[in-house]
Amino acid sequence: MVRFLRALPGWVPALLALWAIWGELPRSLPGAELLDFGSFVASGRAAAEGLNPYGIHPLTFHVSFPGFEAWNPNLNPPVSAILFQAFDWTEPARAFRIWWGLSVVLYAVAVLLVVARYGRSLGSSLVIALWMLGLAGFWDTLVLGQIYIPLVLAGIVAWLLLERGHGVAAGILIGLVVAMKPNFAVWPALLFLAGHRRPALAAGATAALVSAVPLAVYGPEIYRQWLTLVASDGDRAAFLTNASLAGLAARLGVPGLALPLSAAILAGAALWAWRRRPDAIRASEFGIVCALLASPLAWIHYTLFLVPVLLRRWDRLAIRAVAGFLVIPVPFIIHQFGKAAWIQAGIGSLYNWTLVLLAVLLVAEELAGTRRGAASGATPAPAVAGRG
Repeated sequence: MVRFLRALPGWVPALLALWAIWGELPRSLPGAELLDFGSFVASGRAAAEGLNPYGIHPLTFHVSFPGFEAWNPNLNPPVSAILFQAFDWTEPARAFRIWWGLSVVLYAVAVLLVVARYGRSLGSSLVIALWMLGLAGFWDTLVLGQIYIPLVLAGIVAWLLLERGHGVAAGILIGLVVAMKPNFAVWPALLFLAGHRRPALAAGATAALVSAVPLAVYGPEIYRQWLTLVASDGDRAAFLTNASLAGLAARLGVPGLALPLSAAILAGAALWAWRRRPDAIRASEFGIVCALLASPLAWIHYTLFLVPVLLRRWDRLAIRAVAGFLVIPVPFIIHQFGKAAWIQAGIGSLYNWTLVLLAVLLVAEELAGTRRGAASGATPAPAVAGRG
C-alpha cells in the first residue's frame, strides 16, 4: 500500500489524460463545421485567385463567445498561402477529414519518438504516452483543423538531433518551424547567442529561404497584407486560450504591460545566453519558453512544443503539476468567458499561469546551479551539443 501511494503522484498526469481523452475524443471528430481549417482553405483559395489571402472570405471562421466575437482569418506567414492551396484540391469537408487523420498519424510518431527517448520502463512509457495523448493542445488542434502537429514533430526531431550533436540538421527543422511560426525565432536566436552557431545559422537560412518563396510567387504585396492583419489583431490577445503574457495582461486589465514585460524577458534571456553560454538543450528550453511567454499570441497548441522541456525533469513534483495543468481541456477554459473579470484572469488564465510557473521553475533551477558552481569554486564548461 505504501509503495502504491508513493507511485500515485507519478500516475496523476496519466489519469488526468484518460479523463481528458474520454471527453475530448467525441468533440474532436470532424463534423459539419470547418472552423480554422475553413479559414486556411479560404486563404489558399483567395491566393490562387489573386485575392487577399488575409481577408474575410465565405469560409473564414467566425468566433463568438459571451464577451468575445471576432473573425479568425489565416494569421500564418505568406508561405502558408501557397501551402493551403493543397487543402482545396478536394471538397473542404473531405480535406478536413484527411488532414485530421494525417495529424493523428504524425502525432503518434511524435509520441513514439518521445517515449523511446524518455521512457525508462513500461510504466513510465505508458504514463508519458497517455499524458501526451491527453494534452489540451493536441485535442484542440484536431478540433479546429489546425496545422501544429507537423511543426511539433519537426521541433521534437530537432531537439533529439541537438542532443546528438547534429546541429545543421536540427537547425533546418527549427528553420521550418520559424518560417510558419515566426515567434519561435527566439529559439535559434538564443542558440546563436549561446555559441551554437551552426544550428542557429542553419535555422536562419532555412527560414529566410522558405519566406522568400512567397515574394517570388506573389511579390511584396502579400507581406504588406499579412503585416496589416497582424498589426490590427491586438484584440485577439484576450482570448482565453492565448497563453502568452499579452493574453494574461489583457485579462488583468493592464494590456500596456505586455510589451515591456515581453521585452524584458527577451532581453534577460539574451543576456543570460550570451554570458552563461549554456549547452544547446538548455538554450533551447529557454528559447521555447520565452517564445511562448513573449509572443503576442501563443495558443494552447504551442504548449505541445514544451513536451521535451517537461520530460527532462519529469521526476519533479512541480513539473508534474505543470504537465497536469496542460491537460485541462479547452472547453473548461472557454467556459469562463462571460464570467467576472477576476475569474477570467484566474482560472480562465490557467494556461498562462502554467507557463509563468514553468518559467519560474527554470529560472530557479538556473540560479540554484549557479550558486552550486560558485560554492564549489568551479566554473563548469558548457556542453557542446549542437555546436557542430
